[in-house]
Amino acid sequence: MVKIYLDHAATSPMHPEVIEKYTEAMKAHFGNPSSIHSFGREARHILDESRAAIARSINASEQEIIFTSGGTEADNLAIMGIAHAHSQKGRHIISTQIEHHAVLHSCQNLEKQGYEVTYLPVNEDGRIAIEDLQRELREDTILVTIMYGNNEVGTIQPVKEIAGLLQDHQAFFHTDAVQAYGMEKIDVKDMGIDLLSVSAHKINGPKGIGFLYVKDGLKITPYSYGGEQERKRRAGTENVPGIAAFAEAVRISQGTADEKRIKYTAFKKILKEILHNEDVTFAINGSEEYALPHVFNISFEGTNVEAMLVNLDLAGIAVSSGSACTAGSIDPSHVLVAMFGKNSDRPANSIRFSFGFTNTDEDIERAARETAKIIKRLTA
Repeated sequence: MVKIYLDHAATSPMHPEVIEKYTEAMKAHFGNPSSIHSFGREARHILDESRAAIARSINASEQEIIFTSGGTEADNLAIMGIAHAHSQKGRHIISTQIEHHAVLHSCQNLEKQGYEVTYLPVNEDGRIAIEDLQRELREDTILVTIMYGNNEVGTIQPVKEIAGLLQDHQAFFHTDAVQAYGMEKIDVKDMGIDLLSVSAHKINGPKGIGFLYVKDGLKITPYSYGGEQERKRRAGTENVPGIAAFAEAVRISQGTADEKRIKYTAFKKILKEILHNEDVTFAINGSEEYALPHVFNISFEGTNVEAMLVNLDLAGIAVSSGSACTAGSIDPSHVLVAMFGKNSDRPANSIRFSFGFTNTDEDIERAARETAKIIKRLTA
């Protein structure tokens, strides 16, 4: 049985060219980039070139990029780094109810330290209302952290409008762009973003590497101590092979973004058409107007998500019920609860399909037909 992987929002397979770059760097450039000898200088050259390429992808400068171990560390460093560096200006933070747990748990940790956090609600499309943000802004608000595109339902937030609202306010704007980066065109200068988090393994790069963009001149407090790497903002010897592979993944994703958007949008259409033709009752979770092209969350009335996932896996179809970071949790999706309420059936019957560069039209057609067969069997 040929397996079909439709869980790219959880993690994506490394691109062959990225693997080649990764192994080449491990073999040929093993020096410590802080060393002054030739081995160190070679590693430093790879590090500098990679940083410059990644910075260009979001219209940032090289000194504004901090390499991290991934999206979680980038989110943590942004939120706690701003909170601790600017606590004298205020201790109020605004976020949303549908953030990734890397953001939510960082905020909850700060609440234990005496900070106050406001969690904005979302509508049934998963979008915040700018009016709600405007109403909750206070003189002592120091940070607004709102994700770019949701990892479970794919809804894109009004990022530029959020930044515009904060233009004359002291609060800094951080956005978790882990799912959006590589899919959406991001220009941090044009959009007014102060801090932005990214992870390599969502764009066919290696796990264990990411970056945090921090606007030039913006002070953050580091929470790891050691050497003076990353301009004293994140101590520890840089992961040179991972960074080189990350830059290669960025190069590929930037060059194929338009093609992928068209391809993945077509995948959604195929899924919907086959499910309609098979007389399957379903509803789409998330905005169809403001949506990441690769994430498609569908509610199947009368089904149970656990039974669906098991049966799809047995049929060779890998999908998920939402964030991979909550796998095994008995709690319903906090995103779907925020969107539809605690009494809704959707958190218990929704499946996330997420697409990647290895998928074909035939994969999607087979997945749709297998899904229809399983639903009919489970609801008979």
